[in-house]
Amino acid sequence: MNSFDKQEITIKPFELTYGSDGVYLTVNRVFGVTIEETEILNEIRRKKIHNFNAAIISETVKRALGRPVKIADKQEQEKIDAFVEIITKPDKMTAYIKISAPDGGGKPAGLQEIAYQLKQSGVIFGIKEDVVHTLVKDPIYGQNILIAEGMAPINGKSGEVKFMVDIHKDRKPIIMEDGSVNYRDLDYIESVQKGQKLCDITEPTPGINGKNVVGTVLKAVNGKPAKMVRGRNVYMSEDGLSLFSEIDGQVMYIDGKLSVFATYEVPDDVDNSTGNINFIGNVSIRGNVLSGFVVEVGGNVEVFGVVEGATIKAGGNIILRRGMTGNGKGRLIAGGDIVAKYIENSIVEAANDIKAEAIMHSDIKCGNRLELGGRKGLLVGGVAKVGKEIEAKVIGSYMATTTTIEVGVDPHIRERYKFIRTDIIKMEESTKKAYQAIVLLKKLEGANMLTEDKKEILDKSVRSKLYFDSCIAQYKEEIAELEEKLQQEVKGKVVVSDYVYQGTRVSIGSATMHIKETLQHCTLYKDGVDVRIGPY
Repeated sequence: MNSFDKQEITIKPFELTYGSDGVYLTVNRVFGVTIEETEILNEIRRKKIHNFNAAIISETVKRALGRPVKIADKQEQEKIDAFVEIITKPDKMTAYIKISAPDGGGKPAGLQEIAYQLKQSGVIFGIKEDVVHTLVKDPIYGQNILIAEGMAPINGKSGEVKFMVDIHKDRKPIIMEDGSVNYRDLDYIESVQKGQKLCDITEPTPGINGKNVVGTVLKAVNGKPAKMVRGRNVYMSEDGLSLFSEIDGQVMYIDGKLSVFATYEVPDDVDNSTGNINFIGNVSIRGNVLSGFVVEVGGNVEVFGVVEGATIKAGGNIILRRGMTGNGKGRLIAGGDIVAKYIENSIVEAANDIKAEAIMHSDIKCGNRLELGGRKGLLVGGVAKVGKEIEAKVIGSYMATTTTIEVGVDPHIRERYKFIRTDIIKMEESTKKAYQAIVLLKKLEGANMLTEDKKEILDKSVRSKLYFDSCIAQYKEEIAELEEKLQQEVKGKVVVSDYVYQGTRVSIGSATMHIKETLQHCTLYKDGVDVRIGPY
């Protein structure tokens, strides 16, 4: 089957005929076709018609009456061979052939003529030989026919990681029929056994280069390897394409690392009998965590009792089955989520989500979502800085308690940016001092006045400058990345199912709104430089 079809045109837009007394032009009105005078003049010149009347041609085109009009005196029709035109698209991926019909007994386009025009146009790849032979045998005139087609590059497929365990367990507490929240059956632990396969890794595939019709190679992009870092208590298969657990424990995916942690259980309170706890895996505390004590773990922390003015730091999640009464001293810091029944007078930081029934008079930093559910769904007092979204039933109180909310930028990114900007100034001052010392000591060295003590100082100054320069370069790269994140469009929002009371200040990105009268069932979002109130 050919890659084109013949099309029959019953009415030609225009036609030139040779009569016994002259050359005639017929211009027809064809629906959807506009005839340009220049098109007709080009055809007249191609046919080598001489002494034609341009004014009559112009008038005939305008009127388009569909009858022959004499435009030149009698003359013999010139022999015009078929004309071959090769049209290459701008992207050089396709080329078309257009053959003008021979006139006056001229020669049709042959195989050599078509091949010559293809070569002259630089078309050397993807030529459709069947189309060429068909056009030689049974030509189609005046139409663009696909004669060559390039081969697009095929990019390789990046490697993928297929997890055999659930690394994204939903830690959202269960809402009971009466509106209360079940903080007992969270089912957040994904347990594995020794030797259990944790994931399979597929290798990337190479790309296949393409080529356009003029023979230029189009480079394909090779697939990228899957990023999977082997964490603690995990080993890799011999072929490097699977990860397995070395121990019985809880699997966790933190900061791109897949690890398995053993669990250390504290049967009672964390107090003077236990002292502070520092453990590389997970910790389960059956009692309370009393004021002044520190629990620091590499995995998850689960507390069945109440946390007082203590500090809990976890590389993974912090689960408080009851809650925290921090008394202005308590601190929770999690590399994952924090789930608690209530949090009061505490400092709380989570890289991902924070979920609770009530948070009161606390300093909150949350990289992703802050979710207040259950019967109360309350956020009142303090400051809450949240990366993406706050969802609550009630924000503030009828007593106009000052409550500050900042949404739309991950607070950890903003703080890191401020820290680097401050630290880089110190680094630049240090490298400047090191450079001044090097210049001074080099002068002493040139004058053969450098003692052994001064030589040691010179070596130390050189090492310090190299260190500071390296740190500054790394800082500048990180600043560029952080600035790009900070400049991205802010899409944060605050969703409230019941009330937002006066005394609440809401900032979304650079836009700020002071709530001066109570709002109900609404969504607060950023629109340009303003915070808008939308439906719930």
